[in-house]
Amino acid sequence: MSKNSDQSFDSLMDKFANNIYGSSKGKLRHELLVNNLRNYIKLEDKPLDIIDVGGGTGIMSKVMLEWGHKLTYNDLSADAVAMAKQNLAEFDDVRFLCCSLSELPNQQSYDVVICHAVLEWLESPLDAISSLVTKVKPGGLLSLSFFNKDAHRFGNLLYGNFDYVAADMKNKNTVRLNPNNALEPKKVINHLDNLPVKIISSAGIRCFHDYLKDISKQTDEYENIKAAEIKYGHTEPYKWLGKYFHLIVRC
Repeated sequence: MSKNSDQSFDSLMDKFANNIYGSSKGKLRHELLVNNLRNYIKLEDKPLDIIDVGGGTGIMSKVMLEWGHKLTYNDLSADAVAMAKQNLAEFDDVRFLCCSLSELPNQQSYDVVICHAVLEWLESPLDAISSLVTKVKPGGLLSLSFFNKDAHRFGNLLYGNFDYVAADMKNKNTVRLNPNNALEPKKVINHLDNLPVKIISSAGIRCFHDYLKDISKQTDEYENIKAAEIKYGHTEPYKWLGKYFHLIVRC
């Protein structure tokens, strides 16, 4: 959780934004996360105080601001913060913190802590989860999504990448836009079970999209795929095959 050990996207943000959100993969991941959060993060008596940890381009921060909440955006990368400031320029009720998770102010806590697609880039992701829990006000929510190691293994076996799987899916040459520390959902769940929290929602993200034999259907049949993901993504056995896993936790 330090600047020296965790992945930053300085100098890569334009490529990162295009690779992630310029594809049906990124669009679907984002829309499914928003759909999962919609019923839990409502504007009721007053705006919620939310932090988006590792907020990247600011795409999820923008949704929270559009829903009327107060937002703190955080990222380790100065380039990411600069991009997010541009993308969120229309909003007044937002502040920006450029620092690692371990450097977030200890005295500050939030109604909702969002940490999406961050854990797999950290050196000590389970320690990070424990730290994130301390940032949530009593009764508040923690939203975690992370790259699913089990699904990553399953997909590579389907593609016949047996040597890669035998090497525990680690490349000899590090590719900076490939997650380097994917997590097994049940290990994350076991870790949370030992913390003073309650998991209130679990879902796979992209349980079907990435496995389509005809990849043209990823765009041509996008709405049908999305509907299937929403219908089955919270259910056994499909949720365990999601390329990302999403947990909503009550603290």
